[in-house]
Amino acid sequence: MGFDWHSTEITRATPLTATYRNTQNVRRFFHAECGEQFKFDRPFMAWLKTAVGQTMGDAADEWLRREAERRP
Repeated sequence: MGFDWHSTEITRATPLTATYRNTQNVRRFFHAECGEQFKFDRPFMAWLKTAVGQTMGDAADEWLRREAERRP
């Protein structure tokens, strides 16, 4: 069985897999890591699909990097 993105605890060390899904569980993780201002956008979702092998911590850092670039 693959990783259950709906109910398994997600940590910064959780690897992004080919079966990654944008779930409420994932959204809760990103809100905890990035703040309540977190939201999915198409470019970030596309990045997530290509980031297999990286971790959810890497993904949170990427979102924060993108957000900082967006708001100089």
